Amino acid sequence: MSDDAKKGGVDRRQAIKAAALVGAAATGGAGIAGIVASSGRRLGGGAGPAILGKAARRLKMVTTWPKNFPGVGTGAERLARRLRESSGGRIDVTVYAAGELVPALAAFDAVSQGKADLYHGAEYYWQGRSHAFNFFAAVPMGLVANEMNAWIRFGGGQELWDALSARFNLKAMPAGNTGAQLGGWFRRPVERPEDFRGLRIRMPGLGGEVMQRLGATPVTKAGGELFQALDQGNIDATEWIGPWNDMAFAFHTIVKNYYYPGFHEPGTLLSLGINLALWEDFSPQERALVENAAAAETNVMLAEYEHNNAVALERLLTTTDVRLRRFSDAILKRMAEASEEVLAEVAAADPFTREVYDSFRRARRLGRQWGDISERAFAHARSFIGE
Repeated sequence: MSDDAKKGGVDRRQAIKAAALVGAAATGGAGIAGIVASSGRRLGGGAGPAILGKAARRLKMVTTWPKNFPGVGTGAERLARRLRESSGGRIDVTVYAAGELVPALAAFDAVSQGKADLYHGAEYYWQGRSHAFNFFAAVPMGLVANEMNAWIRFGGGQELWDALSARFNLKAMPAGNTGAQLGGWFRRPVERPEDFRGLRIRMPGLGGEVMQRLGATPVTKAGGELFQALDQGNIDATEWIGPWNDMAFAFHTIVKNYYYPGFHEPGTLLSLGINLALWEDFSPQERALVENAAAAETNVMLAEYEHNNAVALERLLTTTDVRLRRFSDAILKRMAEASEEVLAEVAAADPFTREVYDSFRRARRLGRQWGDISERAFAHARSFIGE
């Protein structure tokens, strides 16, 4: 943050305090609540809950998710509830779904500019600000959930993320993970790389750029538009998340070819973004509360997706006529080649993105080397048992 920005933050806080004093004198304290509730700053005195005489905060969280959407949307609500309960009401967060306070993709600017205090979303939505943001959510042929967590927390990822976010007056951290996503729903089978030519497929971000290299036409549409687009033939294929969320959208009632694996999002990290001035105003105890609540949500959401995807997949296979199909090795090889081409071009955008890319690649190499003789080796061994 520049010296001018810091000075502006100090002046703003002083102005708020002065206004609060004037309001208190005029109204007996009632004016303070309105002032601080709109600013996201501390709320003291008799206005709202206070723990052992300490100030409380009223904060606004905007999200990129539909209201009450299973997993990602309800996870944001759960995170807010955990913050409120673990702080004894001292950190009280109101959650606004996409479109309630600002549009989904305006969440970044709203928090960066201080119009809201927090966002819950996926960092690849901000790739228009910097392609480096992609690496802190998911990139094609990237990291699975446990590898992503390892890189962020112990491999230097959080430090790079902090440096990137600070450029936009933000502090971001992990606050959820959907786990491995699937490859998507296709109107007709795709058996060779050539079968992608001419397909209109909903796949945003870098995954869409990979699809373009296979000859498809990537389309960006909001989740709520996908069923109608498929049903009317406006798109030939779409990815969303996995069986749990995909069945909620009823894709299986109109498209019967369901492909795996999801090369584009192997373990999608979700994030809590905080206005940097607010983060710096937090006490050490408040920061610890926020970090612990976000870390807990990352763990709980991943477990939730693992369970519900497994249950939904069984239901999908036993109660519908959907055909679960694996992308052929030839397709996966071409996807891998195209993914590396896209990531290398992204890395060439600027020196900082190159630094993130190099760190990410090292984490992927280490994760693959360890995973081959640990979880993936065990998964192969477990395949020899029955149910």
